[in-house]
Formats: sequence, structure tokens, C-alpha cells
Amino acid sequence: MNRDLLLPALFPQGFTLEEDQDDFFRGTALVADETVLLVGSRNAVEIGVDLALRISAAVLTTLRTHPGRPVVLLLDTQGQRLRRRDELLGLNGYMAHVAKVMEVARGRGHPLLSLVYGQAVSGGYLTSGMMADAAFALEDAEIKVMNLPAMARITKIPLERLEALAQVSPVFSPGAGNYFQMGHIDAIWKPDPQEAPGALARALADAIAQVRAGTSEDARMQRGAQRGGRTSAEAVARAVRQHA
Repeated sequence: MNRDLLLPALFPQGFTLEEDQDDFFRGTALVADETVLLVGSRNAVEIGVDLALRISAAVLTTLRTHPGRPVVLLLDTQGQRLRRRDELLGLNGYMAHVAKVMEVARGRGHPLLSLVYGQAVSGGYLTSGMMADAAFALEDAEIKVMNLPAMARITKIPLERLEALAQVSPVFSPGAGNYFQMGHIDAIWKPDPQEAPGALARALADAIAQVRAGTSEDARMQRGAQRGGRTSAEAVARAVRQHA
């Protein structure tokens, strides 16, 4: 969905963009009378060192100036930037910095929500949207960590075998529906101006209530088991904890 159509559909009570560029935007929005920090990527941007710092700075500034303010991440990214400059500067460290900032925000009582409205690929998503307390996607969003040909090259598993596995396991398959089945996506939303604001308001209210009550927990493995997308993760994690 186009970013310029998404914002008024999600925030009918109003929003303000303090920074609005081709690849990044930040500002504030009103959701059911709650002011939230709005941070987003657009135009399927690659996230390099510069953009990683801008995302981090937006969240850190809110930590200092507006304690407890919820953070809403709107994402359209094709992943981390694979460029010589970014790699030489240590892109992995910058991406880790984004993830650490999100964790610090969570630890200081800032509810984190993410919504994929375009693409969400690899490290650009792992260190931002996947760090949220609750993650959502529009039904036409594209989510993936690695395409199958690249996965075949890295794992040395024949592409034909991976394609066969993708037919029976969501772990190998892209798409918002597969990530919902694996338990990562809390819900898939329709890009409907009549429904989206209410869905966002309910999700934000739930996240705020859990964070302020201290009951927020990562239930992705449990959801994945219930939905049949990750049948072993919870059992393996439980066994590791029992024998640690």
C-alpha cells in the first residue's frame, strides 16, 4: 500500500510528520487520544548505516523527551544495504544498535508496535519490526528473510529440495500469511480505512495495558505451535531450559 494513502487511513485523528524524505519519515500521531511516535521506512528502502542511525535517534530522542510514549513502526524495506561503504563501516554493528535501542525502549516502558505495509526483508526487519511487542502486516505485504535461491547457496541444500519444503512448511516460504502461521505476526489487517484505525487502536491499547501491568511476554513460539507453523520450537526451548 502507498505510504501517503496509509497514514490518513491509519490515523484519522491526525498525524504530523517532522521529517519526511524519500526513504524515511518520523513524527507523531494520535491513536484513540494516545500520542505515539511514528517512525517509518518507505519505497522499499535498503537500510544502511545512515538510516539505521536515524531510526535509532528518533526512538532515543523520544526516550529522553517523552517517557513511556508508544512507538509505532511502519515498514517498507528490502533489507540491509549490501554496499561496500556500509560493510566497511560495520553495518552489522549499526543494525545491532537499532535492535538494542528497541530493547532499551521496551525496558523503559515504551510499548512497541510494528506494521509491514510494503516489503519486510532480512536484517532491515529483524532489527526493527521483529523487535516489537506486537507485529502486524497488511494482507498484501511481502515478508521474507531470504529468498530460496540465496538460501540454497548459503545452506548448500539443493534449490529443488527447498522448493519442496516450502510447499509444506511456512518456515521456508515468504508472505505475511506464513509469518502469521509461524506466530510472528499477531494479525493481518486489511488496508481498509473503515477497519484499520480500530484495529490499530485495539492493538495499541492491549500493548499499553500489558507493558504498564508488567505482563508483556514473547508468545511467538506458543502461537506458532497453536497455528501449526512452528511445531517444535516451543518444545525444544522448554527442553533446553529444563536442562540448563
